[in-house]
Amino acid sequence: MKMPTISLLEWQQRYGKETACAATLAKYRWQQGFICPKCGNDSAWFITTRKIYQCSKCRHQVSITAGTLFHSTNLPLVKWFWAIYFVATDKGGISALRLSKHLGVSWVTARSMLKKIRTAMAHRDSIYRFFEELIELDDTYVGGKRSGKRGRGAEGKKPVLVAIEHKEKTAGFVAMKAVESVSGEEIKYFLRRNLKPGREVRTDAFPAMNIVEEDHRHDKKVTPPEEASSWLPFVHIVIGNMKIFLNGTFHGVTHKYLQEYLDEFCYRFNRRFWEPELPLRLLNACLAHAPVPG
Repeated sequence: MKMPTISLLEWQQRYGKETACAATLAKYRWQQGFICPKCGNDSAWFITTRKIYQCSKCRHQVSITAGTLFHSTNLPLVKWFWAIYFVATDKGGISALRLSKHLGVSWVTARSMLKKIRTAMAHRDSIYRFFEELIELDDTYVGGKRSGKRGRGAEGKKPVLVAIEHKEKTAGFVAMKAVESVSGEEIKYFLRRNLKPGREVRTDAFPAMNIVEEDHRHDKKVTPPEEASSWLPFVHIVIGNMKIFLNGTFHGVTHKYLQEYLDEFCYRFNRRFWEPELPLRLLNACLAHAPVPG
């Protein structure tokens, strides 16, 4: 569904006040209008300092953030909305340190906010399945610098499975999953989570990839490094872009947070042709999401 575009100034005008942010959240929570859960009355006052609606008849109070991504937050909703805007519009992503400076919050608070926003990103992507007939599948390794062997078998690095739709002249949607090992079981789960059965899946003939044949047509070919970019062109491009993203924004990454960063990268990549719409798209994803532990 196409969404409207919005500029920084328009965002400020629309969501620059706490009452405006609360009204937007209320619209998603009560699409038919506020109804008091105690007496059924349809009018209420909003108490800004506590983020609650108070029924104008029985005075029962209802939290505007309960049961949402912003559950139990002590932060103004304005700061949450700005965090969503910064994440959506910064093409290279935004670190917790930079977000903490923009919003005037601690690093710990900014880190928690980003975790919740990325969870909403991952959930939104999880409801889609690849539709293209041809899918490229490969693995890569991400982690701190280590001397010695690179790639498969390297110590201290985290394996990541990568699948991407291969269109005629461009890449389609991408999915990435950090795994414990590049095993048949991990690959099978990853494919069933992201692909409709019966696709043509192209790989580099790594033995574990033979599990592909259970649900898909497996097109495999042993590829020396100089041929990898022609056999699996889009998957190698997106892996390179992902590593630039990790090193450029976060200057490397620990295994603990890797999947969050992969989720953010995939969400933005999958919507790269709708970039001006991203702030409102991400806001919708966050408004509709259930609570996320801090």
